[in-house]
Amino acid sequence: MEPGDAAHPGPGRVVREVPPRLLLLPLLPLLLGRGLRAGASASSSGAAAEDSSAMEELATEKEAEESHRQDSVSLLTFILLLTLTILTIWLFKHRRVRFLHETGLAMIYGLIVGVILRYGTPATSGRDKSLSCTQEDRAFSTLLVNVSGKFFEYTLKGEISPGKINSVEQNDMLRKVTFDPEVFFNILLPPIIFHAGYSLKKRHFFRNLGSILAYAFLGTAVSCFIIGNLMYGVVKLMKIVGQLSDKFYYTDCLFFGAIISATDPVTVLAIFNELHADVDLYALLFGESVLNDAVAIVLSSSIVAYQPAGLNTHAFDAAAFFKSVGIFLGIFSGSFTMGAVTGVVTALVTKFTKLHCFPLLETALFFLMSWSTFLLAEACGFTGVVAVLFCGITQAHYTYNNLSVESRSRTKQLFEVLHFLAENFIFSYMGLALFTFQKHVFSPIFIIGAFVAIFLGRAAHIYPLSFFLNLGRRHKIGWNFQHMMMFSGLRGAMAFALAIRDTASYARQMMFTTTLLIVFFTVWIIGGGTTPMLSWLNIRVGVDPDQDPPPNNDSFQVLQGDGPDSAGGNRTKQESAWIFRLWYSFDHNYLKPILTHSGPPLTTTLPAWCGLLARCLTSPQVYDNQEPLREEDSDFILTEGDLTLTYGDSTVTANGSSGSHATSTSLEGRRTKSNSEEVLERDLGMGDQKASSRGTRLVFPMGDNA
Repeated sequence: MEPGDAAHPGPGRVVREVPPRLLLLPLLPLLLGRGLRAGASASSSGAAAEDSSAMEELATEKEAEESHRQDSVSLLTFILLLTLTILTIWLFKHRRVRFLHETGLAMIYGLIVGVILRYGTPATSGRDKSLSCTQEDRAFSTLLVNVSGKFFEYTLKGEISPGKINSVEQNDMLRKVTFDPEVFFNILLPPIIFHAGYSLKKRHFFRNLGSILAYAFLGTAVSCFIIGNLMYGVVKLMKIVGQLSDKFYYTDCLFFGAIISATDPVTVLAIFNELHADVDLYALLFGESVLNDAVAIVLSSSIVAYQPAGLNTHAFDAAAFFKSVGIFLGIFSGSFTMGAVTGVVTALVTKFTKLHCFPLLETALFFLMSWSTFLLAEACGFTGVVAVLFCGITQAHYTYNNLSVESRSRTKQLFEVLHFLAENFIFSYMGLALFTFQKHVFSPIFIIGAFVAIFLGRAAHIYPLSFFLNLGRRHKIGWNFQHMMMFSGLRGAMAFALAIRDTASYARQMMFTTTLLIVFFTVWIIGGGTTPMLSWLNIRVGVDPDQDPPPNNDSFQVLQGDGPDSAGGNRTKQESAWIFRLWYSFDHNYLKPILTHSGPPLTTTLPAWCGLLARCLTSPQVYDNQEPLREEDSDFILTEGDLTLTYGDSTVTANGSSGSHATSTSLEGRRTKSNSEEVLERDLGMGDQKASSRGTRLVFPMGDNA
């Protein structure tokens, strides 16, 4: 039958119509077979997908476990480094070895571990792949990548130069031991800086306050600009000889000058403390290192904020310059205020509550308030280093008086231990980073130029300033002190932390590598030569920290003196910085009674119309105790009223007032003194001593210490 016959049957033919479903019967085995095969294929592909997903989840879990194990190993590495450092420190102290400090030991152990990790561990990650995003004009901090329908989140690690794309580190362990720079700023730096302020020896610090401020502020600024300009010349030389492969601007050179001007003579100060070197030299070095860290970080922030108007963003612009100066002053003053206010708030809380009944809670609150100062300042756009430094000074001056005896001991020991561990951790990491850091840029010309610039900048910082300061000082800064300060300009934790905070560009990577090498050299070579230098410069050692320098004609003149005790008291006054003497009276009469349990009652110092407020703010302990409480580290400062000219029974003070002993006696026949006089004489150990002579005593001021 032809194809058209069924539709159009011819005559005489009988055609039986077959139902359509019957037509499908012969095809049923074929269709059923195909359906079964399709179902089997679908089910098998579904099972394969499930198996693949399970395998991926299992692989992800294994990677997470491996990552956790590597994290534990990296932290364990640093703990073992610190443990080994502590044991070696004990051995060195036991054998009285001084040629190498504990920080130098930590760096050596870090170097050894870095070599082992770099060359002794195999590459464990080989799945890195470069993806091209040429349509984007900037980098993203967070990236979501779609891989076969699954989204994965990636975070920005930093920029890689085109020539180093194929040499990206494939060792997961080396990646683990490379910490986020914010770890240094938010976790390791706060206890180091706070301990410097909290353990400050106020007596010798404030006696040399003017000189310390000059070295820290003017000296650091001078050093920054000298180093920056010299390094700009080095960069120009590198460009001429073809050693500069990327951009390096003048502002980058100034930034390097700022971060490398942060001195950290921890090695020298440790040896000074162990040998009991001259207390004034110790105070000058320690005070400069404490404050110039704060100045350096604010100065570096101001340089980064320098943005001239116009197309050339790296040219000099007067408006942008003064704006940066304003930013410097604003950040520093704001950070200072925030630190002081946090200390004041802590003092008020500990004074008007009974936390001293619970030393554990008291210590915990003190710790949290102190640490939060750093984070609060950073969150508000200020500098946490400055804030936590002045918070420590404020806590030591006020809050320490309100703490229980147990909390005083706990806070001192707690921050001392944290300071020790954090500092040695940083120096261990420095040694490790020389081999594990992935973005080193070694430039011999830049490194040699940096050493020369640092030497010249330190010389221009110390010698001219010392000359001008000696014009106003009675206790002169001698040449041996100046040479020792010049020699002691080590670089350490702060310079390293500032350098590693930003290593994205070629210039910053070169700065970081150079800073690391400078820290190595100064800690090992200069730190190791401290003891011979002390001997060569004839600087006295074995000095009692509470002993004043030997009297000389430059300190003061006493005619017909009343005895050695009164002379010692007046020497303390004469050697005290005039800035602090102006502050002392206000602090003793008003701030101490408001914030602590010590000082005179406010009812005797505030006006009569403030009587209610004075009674509310004055601590009951002031009325209960005959002698106000005082901190262990007293200020040892005399006021202007203690300079007197005595004629028989009449006394004329330095401000011209006069009085009679007979009219100022109590019912028991003793002279009645003001609260300020009592505290100051007790601080000087003169409270229970009587005058041995009624002769004439005259003190000629020779000018104030700078």
